Amino acid sequence: MRIALIGSGRVASCMGPRLREAGHTVTGVYSRTLANAEQLAQVVGAPAFDTLESLPGADVYLTMLSDDALIELAPAIVKGRENALFLHTAGSVPMYIWKEAGAQRYGVLYAMQTFSKGARIEWSDVPVFVEGCNPAELENIKKLAWDLSAKITELSSRGRKKLHVAAVFTCNFSNHMYAIAEQLLASEGVSFGVMLPLVRETARKVESMSPLEAQTGPAVRGDRMVIEDHLELLHEYPELANLYRLISTDINKKL
Repeated sequence: MRIALIGSGRVASCMGPRLREAGHTVTGVYSRTLANAEQLAQVVGAPAFDTLESLPGADVYLTMLSDDALIELAPAIVKGRENALFLHTAGSVPMYIWKEAGAQRYGVLYAMQTFSKGARIEWSDVPVFVEGCNPAELENIKKLAWDLSAKITELSSRGRKKLHVAAVFTCNFSNHMYAIAEQLLASEGVSFGVMLPLVRETARKVESMSPLEAQTGPAVRGDRMVIEDHLELLHEYPELANLYRLISTDINKKL
């Protein structure tokens, strides 16, 4: 397929090269910042553009933008190209944003992974969730998805939004907890590196048992003395103390 990439951020920097490796032709890369478009365009062997009107023709317009930018730019992306296939990669934006923008053929190609520029992605392990405006377009989207990963699942816009919320808890919130831990350790001159064996073992356990079964710590034991001792230690960090108390209470309720 001839694919135009709209966006040059973390998702595009990982998905664009993967599609090119699979044999697809990238007709152009768009970004509001031309330098960013040029950086990705060089990797995928395509011209770069900072205006949507300049993007060359394509069979598929694959949009990898922030949610706000996607909603804002969808009508301009579709204008004059109504017969192409329009896809976005957002977790929480409904498929029908394309219909509202005037598209006739549209869907979603959502790869559930955390992406970073320059990172090596094991695409064969990445779950990809697809949605199409009709059965024929769904099959076209699935064919494209198979070139990304072997793990393809059809999911509605509502289901994908719930999946995205779950991903925020699993990835974004857990990483924020790492950042809090790093802050606390730094105050004692200790590197976050001491936590890495714990991080790895925690992740390993949930591959063989449910997270509920894998839960450990003072909250699951109901060890109020330890919890109160921790809260006393956190008195100089009142927001962290509140967060610690809230999460501990929620863990104890579920076990």
